[in-house]
Amino acid sequence: MALKDKKICFVGAGNMANAIVGGLVQKGLTANNIMASAPSEEHLEQIKSNWGVQTSSDNIAAAKQADIIVLSVKPQILKQVCESLSSSLAHRPLIISIAAGIELKSLSEWLGEEQAIVRCMPNTPAQVLKGASGLISNSHVSEEQKELSAELFSGIGIVEWLADESQMHSVTALSGSGPAYIFMMIEAMESAAIKQGIKAETARKLAAQTVLGAAQMVLSGDVSPAQLKKNVMSPGGTTERAIQAFEENNLVGIVDKAMQAAADRSQELVVLLSDDN
Repeated sequence: MALKDKKICFVGAGNMANAIVGGLVQKGLTANNIMASAPSEEHLEQIKSNWGVQTSSDNIAAAKQADIIVLSVKPQILKQVCESLSSSLAHRPLIISIAAGIELKSLSEWLGEEQAIVRCMPNTPAQVLKGASGLISNSHVSEEQKELSAELFSGIGIVEWLADESQMHSVTALSGSGPAYIFMMIEAMESAAIKQGIKAETARKLAAQTVLGAAQMVLSGDVSPAQLKKNVMSPGGTTERAIQAFEENNLVGIVDKAMQAAADRSQELVVLLSDDN
């Protein structure tokens, strides 16, 4: 069966659930096949108003009807939610967790050792259908279920399967936290342009569109970012002078340190959120 024929339940109805549901509905999935469950009436009303999906305040009843369950609650309460659902999973749905820092081992312990579980790290550009999601599955996930998982998240951007769960720390540092790095770059470009006399609104639009266009050039062909950079640089020109300033201030080293710090924190969170603590 294709994804459009599956009943999908989102346990948790916050921003990321809203983004994913929006992607699915805009791809043509029937809203009647999508259920969102949460204790917050405000969140349920918002997701229903936005996309016309079914809602429920009863996680267990909603999960019993689902072919696919997407766990989209905060990591701090995921154990409690999983353990409350575990007795309702005899029908063996595909379970997808988007909670950061919770490993497949813990999810299996809380939900049942035989359950098919996918772990996903999406990012906030999913809200504008430009997300980047890294996925990893346990051994109980079939090829069909992998395809369904990829189809689900392709509605909000691109999907990449990982070879090993340990790589999830790097994905967290790269695409999970990455939007904040780009926002910081846009903010810095905007601020510098304002200092040089450009209107704030104009500076922001030009900076953001420049980042969007540059990213699209990387994704649209086989030319490396390094070569694309060289293509913009004329000998003795303005871009060359700017790149020299970046190199003198070790931009590459700064980015490397920042991403390593994010990956290290991701590893720390696994320990903090494990059963042993």
